[in-house]
Amino acid sequence: MSTLSGTLADLGRQGFTHHFQVVGHRVRTLDGGGTFGPDQVLIRKWHRFEGVSDPDDMAIVYALESVNGTRGTLVDAFGAYSDPAVSAFMEKVRFDGSGDQ
Repeated sequence: MSTLSGTLADLGRQGFTHHFQVVGHRVRTLDGGGTFGPDQVLIRKWHRFEGVSDPDDMAIVYALESVNGTRGTLVDAFGAYSDPAVSAFMEKVRFDGSGDQ
């Protein structure tokens, strides 16, 4: 079973080195790489984590790539504790890659 930290490290080795945050109707890199609308990023991969002993431990990691090649990750809670702003943004982003089923 993969861990959240292990998955983030693996994605970093694959070039997803920036960290994204949803602000309003856009996603921005936390390290100054820019801001992007939902039509300017693609979901390349995603991984969902379910807490074995605690349902509060559910999370989802998105590996995103922007139109200018900026690649990074966006982490959100999964289920009841998910951020509504992240969910609303991600519903508009096109998926073009692979993910957990």
